[in-house]
This record gives sequence, structure tokens and C-alpha cells, in this order.
Amino acid sequence: MISPLLDLPGAVSGNGIDAGVAAHYGSFNTEQRALEADEGFVDLSHREVIRLTGPDRLTWLHNLTTQHESELGSGRPTMALILSPQGHVEHAMYGADDADTETFTAHVEPGQAQPLIDFLLKMRFMMRVEIDDVTADTAVTWRPAKRIGVPFDGYELVPRDRLTAYAEAVGPAAGLWAFEALRIARGEPRLGLDTDHRTIPNEAGWVTTAVHLDKGCYRGQETVARVHTLGRPPRRLTLLHLDGSENRLPEQGAEVHHGEKAIGFVGTSARHHELGPIALAMIKRNVPVDTELTVDGMPAGQEVIVDPDAGLHVRPNLRG
Repeated sequence: MISPLLDLPGAVSGNGIDAGVAAHYGSFNTEQRALEADEGFVDLSHREVIRLTGPDRLTWLHNLTTQHESELGSGRPTMALILSPQGHVEHAMYGADDADTETFTAHVEPGQAQPLIDFLLKMRFMMRVEIDDVTADTAVTWRPAKRIGVPFDGYELVPRDRLTAYAEAVGPAAGLWAFEALRIARGEPRLGLDTDHRTIPNEAGWVTTAVHLDKGCYRGQETVARVHTLGRPPRRLTLLHLDGSENRLPEQGAEVHHGEKAIGFVGTSARHHELGPIALAMIKRNVPVDTELTVDGMPAGQEVIVDPDAGLHVRPNLRG
């Protein structure tokens, strides 16, 4: 879905699955600094939105997902995963519940709403829940969390026909390049870009943010619990500091090498206004954390995001 905010002055469209929103509005470095100063917002209206209504919605989600949903407070933001029986991450959603309207609204990566809805419909059985894709009516935005007082993140849902008015009220607008640079620096992965079909929550640091370790059984729980208890996940998400002497960023999916050996792949990358070129990569757990790697011929130093033994996110939550 194409955002009307691409008509704003200086807007340059993104690429790939992010083509529906602006990559920047003239200066992604200036836009990063504005976000870090708690100013402005990011248009994420290419993300897709689903709505679950009915009295059984939270109990049902609690039984299906990695998160404790049965007693989720109204308006409290949350992140939840749906796993395969083997514990691999199949879906990731960010959402919040509205107890007054018996509605749970969640947003997902572009192109992922229908696969998620298809799965949920197959698992509904006799539960009193209705599931709808409301992307056409609802847009996702992001604002610095400190400014709006949301402890989990800064996502907001805006009526799509009010998006232009919203931009005028809370601007300036910052593009996706600025948002991505700050997200990567915080060590927050995107499903399907920084992960693959084999990723388990422990590898991506999602045990810290999207998994409730004390709830009842759900699909894939055995894998998560075993790795958490014993430690040593097969792989780990890491932050790469790339050599800035070349004016390029690696392609998503490019191999990461330790010497001559391929030990993982690059996910998303960006140019951070302070850190320079950075990227997220999924690499083998046993690669020493202090060794230099290479990506497409570029030297890359590591900064730990996921503890190689505990499988927990350890990267400080940088501002932005």
C-alpha cells in the first residue's frame, strides 16, 4: 500500500518490501538526530494490520503464542511470536488490546497479514473470535517511546484517512532509513530480514521481549525452554560495525565469513549518524565475540547483542 506521505516535500521512496513509504525526506542523518531528540515520527504505514474481536481473543492468543496474553492490560503494548512445532519463528506481531471493545489489534511485516490470518483461522475451532485484515483502514506510525510514554515501543495506530493530518500535527517526518539505523543500533531484528526459516527466539534475542518463560504450554515451547535452560543457542544475532572506507552496504542475505569459512548471513544494514555503517547478522554461536569477520570483502567488527551462552538480549537500549 502506497503512503500519501510520499507526497511530502523531499520524499524518496524506499525499496523492496519498504517501497510503500519514504526512505528519507532529504537528509536521513538529520532525521536520525531529530528522532533521538524525541522529535517527529516515522511513517510505517506499509506494515499490515489485523484485528481480533470477541470475548475469547486473549485466552486464545495466550494458548497460541509465546506471550502471556490472558491477563494483558488494556492499552498495554506487547510483542508475541507464533512458532512451529520445532520452535522456529513463523510469525511476529506487535499489538495491544482494548478491553472496552473486546479488540486486539496487531501489526506485522508487509505481506505477512494474510499468512497470519490463514494460520489463525485454522486454529480458531470453537473460540469466539473474529479475525479481519484492517490494513486498508489503519496505518502504523512510530514515535520516540520516551515522548509518548510507551514502555515497550513507540508504535501508534492511526486511521489511514487521517495520516496526512497526523503528519502535520506531530511532524517533522523522518524516513525509514533513519528508523532502520536506530533500530539496528538497538539490536532489534525484523522477521524475515534479520531471521530465516530456522530462527528460534533464543537466537534473535526475542526471549527478552516476546517470550514469557513462566506461562503454560504453546507450540514450540519445548525448544525455547530447553535452550533457555541449557543455554548455548545454535546461532546468535550480532551487531556488525562495517568498514566505512567503501561507499556501500552489504546486500541482505550476504554471507558472513570468519577467515575462509561462511558462518552466517547479514540481515538489514544502514548508515548510523554516529556509529557509521552497521548491520545485523545471524552467525554461529561459537564464533569468538572478539574476532573480526568479513562481509562481501568488507572487514566487520562485532558487538554482542545476544549472549552466546544464555541466548538473552544484552545490547543496551539506545535512545531513539
